[in-house]
Amino acid sequence: MIVIARFLFPHEAHIAKASLEAAGILSHLADEHTVNVQWLYSNAMGGVRLMVAEQHAEQARDILSSDFSQAVEDSHICSGGADACPHCGSHELLPYTKGKRPAFVVFLLLGFPLFFCRHGYQCKACGEFTEKL
Repeated sequence: MIVIARFLFPHEAHIAKASLEAAGILSHLADEHTVNVQWLYSNAMGGVRLMVAEQHAEQARDILSSDFSQAVEDSHICSGGADACPHCGSHELLPYTKGKRPAFVVFLLLGFPLFFCRHGYQCKACGEFTEKL
């Protein structure tokens, strides 16, 4: 097995490992637990090492260096990601948490929140809040 990538933090290494495993390439993380226990040693040790079999090294490097952002955007649009506001029909929706400010003020005054926050989307055009699309 040879090292194909190094990461400062184990969570980054796990994301890369998952990408390789999704492509059918078996991989191994070295020094992951040492970095978890003593994260200040990460630079000195060279970080968490992602290792694969030598015959899969080139393919693994290609996968890790690939940019899949356009594919993710295309799949979002194809899967119905172009949702519309039920009030005005606009497609300009932003993630929004309703009730965050009052909950924070009550938390400061009483020490615990009384309001429940609701997660959803706010239309940029008409300002209406929608929980589900």
